[in-house]
Amino acid sequence: MSKNVETIIKKFAAISLDEMNSVALMKRTDTKFVINKTQLISVLQNLDTHYRVLEINNDRIMSYSSLYFDTNDNKFYNDHHNGKNNRTKIRQRKYIESNLCFLEIKQKNGKGETNKTRIPVKDFEWNLTESSKEFIAETTNETYNLVPSLLNKFNRITLVNLKSKERVTLDLNLSYKINELEKKYEDLVVVEVKQERFNRTSKIVKSLKSIKQNPYSISKYCIGMVSLYNDLKYNVFKKKLIKINNIIA
Repeated sequence: MSKNVETIIKKFAAISLDEMNSVALMKRTDTKFVINKTQLISVLQNLDTHYRVLEINNDRIMSYSSLYFDTNDNKFYNDHHNGKNNRTKIRQRKYIESNLCFLEIKQKNGKGETNKTRIPVKDFEWNLTESSKEFIAETTNETYNLVPSLLNKFNRITLVNLKSKERVTLDLNLSYKINELEKKYEDLVVVEVKQERFNRTSKIVKSLKSIKQNPYSISKYCIGMVSLYNDLKYNVFKKKLIKINNIIA
């Protein structure tokens, strides 16, 4: 982790996990940007009067790990690749500092809204339990034969707007793994602005625009899949991989 990033986020006032629940935004609009760590330092300058930073046990840079599930024919990946408006993503996410793990289902509709539903689980389930399968079936109204498709890890900084209902996540040090295959994107930063509806007057959106960064649709899951699997259709994501490699070059 860049020491400069650590120094900058120390200037922000802290917010606890309980306090942040008021801006949980389980139904929301997500807007993503991709930058590198050097650009992140520029973006974060002068934002400390507009945002608080999530702090848990004196940690402001959290560790996350996610185990994604898909069908044997990669339905969820292919739905995203093929531009299907109504699509689903299923994962188990471990929040390391909080010692929490959830089974999470993200469902995107044709309006660009994302609805996230989740239940606690004890730990990653490489073989889904019956209760997890039931939750997935009830939430999606579908019965899927799911298998683990991707393990990813990253660090996250979470900012919460002081005045409006807005959260911002900054994901760094991304790595992907499945079986013996592994890929790392250590200098990439995925910025995600979570709002009830996209607001271009947001301070961080303006800060990103000041360094000529516009919203850029990207899926950490899909990038990980095409980085590890050589038998997937990925022509839609080819330009995104080129952009990522140019950003971190």
